Amino acid sequence: MTQDQTGAAVKVSGSLIAAIECGRVVPQPDTAERLDAFFGTGDEIQRAADAAREDAQAPWLRPWTENERRALLLRAFQPNVVPGLLQTEAYTRAVLRGARLPEEAVERTTQVRKDRQAATVDRPEPPMLTAVLGENVLHCGPPNVLKGQLEHLIVVGHRDRVQVLVVPSAVGFHPGLAVPFVLATLPGGARAGYLDDQLRGRVVTDPADLSGLELAWEIVTGLALPVDQSRDLIVKAVEEHD
Repeated sequence: MTQDQTGAAVKVSGSLIAAIECGRVVPQPDTAERLDAFFGTGDEIQRAADAAREDAQAPWLRPWTENERRALLLRAFQPNVVPGLLQTEAYTRAVLRGARLPEEAVERTTQVRKDRQAATVDRPEPPMLTAVLGENVLHCGPPNVLKGQLEHLIVVGHRDRVQVLVVPSAVGFHPGLAVPFVLATLPGGARAGYLDDQLRGRVVTDPADLSGLELAWEIVTGLALPVDQSRDLIVKAVEEHD
């Protein structure tokens, strides 16, 4: 069968089948399930896809993605870019290319980020997610990509379990500027944190370190605009690109 014929049979494009065959893309769970059904391979393709997604993650990221999947509450602060769980695919690619990553790494990391979104904010019973952004986030990025990203923030911000807050640039220096971070509240009340730096991410479980992140969170949320005013600021930034 040709790639186009196979794609038509499982409701995807022939180009996606080509990307899967070449190893550039890992099929999403629903696509892998349809491929297994079509070829009569049981769950072989699904298991291979799950293994490939796991291998695609950096080793230091894997413990955190498990926390994301289990979390009841996620609190994220990002002073310069949209948090990964709320990024559009185009925005993710732009951020990664801005970091001068090889195209193969861009494709692999974009797929991992999409998988993380599917396992958290897009799952049937998602965690409560509060994302606090620095105002600079609303103005940083290629205009054609940034507009779509900001529109996406407005849409997801209307979900019952997502809040998007913005810290105005006028507030000046504050503890959150040191490094982006995420706090996860897990079943049973356990907590974990995640710090993102220039080289790699770091999972935080030490109580003293978590208390420091909790303090930083209280400060940045206190400086942030309320949800409605934050949304108005995002809408204004979208209108600047019209």
